[in-house]
Amino acid sequence: MKFPFHSLLNPRNKLIPREMHRSPKTITKQALKKVRSFFSTPAASVAAASSSPSTAVMDDLQALKFRLCIIGSGPAAHTAAVYAARAELKPILFEGWMANGVAPGGQLTTTTDVENFPGFPEGILGFELMDRCRNQSVRFGTEVVTETVNRVDFTTRPFKVFTDSKAVLADSVIVATGAVAKRLSFQVCDGAAPIFRNKPLAVIGGGDSAMEEANFLTKFGSKVYIIHRRNEFRASKIMQNRALSNPKIEVLWNSMAVEAYGEQSKEVLGGLKVKNMVTEEVSDLKVSGLFFAIGHEPATKFLNGQLQLDSEGYVVTKPGTTETSVRGVFAAGDVQDKKYRQAVTAAGTVCSDLWLGRCMAALDAEHYLQEIGSQTGKND
Repeated sequence: MKFPFHSLLNPRNKLIPREMHRSPKTITKQALKKVRSFFSTPAASVAAASSSPSTAVMDDLQALKFRLCIIGSGPAAHTAAVYAARAELKPILFEGWMANGVAPGGQLTTTTDVENFPGFPEGILGFELMDRCRNQSVRFGTEVVTETVNRVDFTTRPFKVFTDSKAVLADSVIVATGAVAKRLSFQVCDGAAPIFRNKPLAVIGGGDSAMEEANFLTKFGSKVYIIHRRNEFRASKIMQNRALSNPKIEVLWNSMAVEAYGEQSKEVLGGLKVKNMVTEEVSDLKVSGLFFAIGHEPATKFLNGQLQLDSEGYVVTKPGTTETSVRGVFAAGDVQDKKYRQAVTAAGTVCSDLWLGRCMAALDAEHYLQEIGSQTGKND
């Protein structure tokens, strides 16, 4: 029985209907049942005897035990969930609630049309695609929890994963928390809304996100400037062509915004100081809205250094696998992919061969669980 209806506010400020597959009452009953069962097992006795600080914290939270815990809500997380659930690993997935300012579903909930994901020749809205992914995960038995993981403990086994109200003991963990958009060092306006109708706007960036944002904003603004610090875009050719052929878009090449200032006597954006990187000349650009698409940073702060990260904060994985520096913990998707960051490659990190259904993260987790002898166990 589906619990009707709950709404999300996406970055476009549109209300999106979303179904919750379990009511809070049902989730509570199931959780309490798991807690009672868990504390009746020998493993629970061992855990209870531990004197670690994280165990003391668990005493005050709902304690659940799973063989596999997935952290994330994008294509990588749900691809892993589908394959793990079909392998009868009965995973729990924490999709977060506005984690890093993004709705459950990840970065795809902030985009409009997704045109490069296989199976949708006419394209599909980002939030609709992720809603389908979520429904598929639930269909095969994934326990989806709309809470944000704020802390983990990978120093002992089973691993411990914490939210504000729950503590999960997991034999294996897949980290698929993705990457979030970087913000500029001065105050800017994020998101699009009709309040910018018939006003000049600016977008900073040179990738697909910048092209998409600029084209979208032409529906509202009188003119849209794309400010890019190089003399060519890194966006795909099709996205470049759409932006460059739009009569309402003007590109400021070799330029960067160095200051944003307010409109006199009003608490609104009045314009930008834009510096030409070649001539070093600084000029005024009158705009009423500023939007950024300047790259991403991995959502790894909650790990608190417990996994090896590279210099940019991405999770380091063993080449050709999803294995991290901690045995039994795996990473998939944008959180460990700083080169491609595409929905299909996020799923592909999880799938070594998409059409044969070989899911790397789920398979790696399944093989690990077989090694430690818990493959035939039950969720206690």
